[in-house]
Amino acid sequence: MDTTAIQRALVALGYSLVVDGAMGPKTRAALQTFQRGAGLAADGVVGPLTAGALQRAIAKKGAAAQQAAGGQIPADWMPDAQMNRVVIHWTAGAHRASGLDRSHYHILIEGDGKLVRGIPSIDLNDARGAKPGYAAHTLNCNTGSIGVSLCCMAGAEESPFKAGSAPMTREQWDMLPKVLAELCRRYGIPVTPRTVLSHAEVQGTLGIKQRGKWDISRLAFDPSVVGAQSCGDDFRSRTRSSLGF
Repeated sequence: MDTTAIQRALVALGYSLVVDGAMGPKTRAALQTFQRGAGLAADGVVGPLTAGALQRAIAKKGAAAQQAAGGQIPADWMPDAQMNRVVIHWTAGAHRASGLDRSHYHILIEGDGKLVRGIPSIDLNDARGAKPGYAAHTLNCNTGSIGVSLCCMAGAEESPFKAGSAPMTREQWDMLPKVLAELCRRYGIPVTPRTVLSHAEVQGTLGIKQRGKWDISRLAFDPSVVGAQSCGDDFRSRTRSSLGF
């Protein structure tokens, strides 16, 4: 495990750290605390025993949290992988996931809030190198990125705003933070504007050009929410609440 993976694991286990890839004193102290709790030598070094203990602890916590919260995502949809962020989209299609929709995203939320698994597995987009068949959901930003998409907004227009023939539903929007919370917990992803963001925020926040994408910058069921940041702040706030922050 590299330092970033170690930090993500510790964050997932509840330690308060900044994931910066540097083995500083706070990271080492958290690691030593974990080692002591696991009955290991508290040397601040991640050898095979510590790495295995971290992985088992994350799996145990994830399973317990999913059971306690009535988890929405089946465990086999979230294989082992190193992931850096979640990018949220809408399909610009109907309220049901098509084969084309499923080929681009890892998890889709249909109009009634039901989850559909995408064709590519999350681990194909691993941060250590994307593999053939990965989900191509965000231009030049797929490696290390989980793609979640709401099935909606067919024929939508940005300005003047028209929601099209399949407007986003409140059921989809209410399901989204639950899905994001489970993914962030499973992969140790902190909830920040750079790590949990919509497609519409990628260009402005990460500086990666996205050819005018505006999903998600309007809520069809709530016209008072306008702009990518407002929409993003809403689902990030509710995701943190789902995580108990």
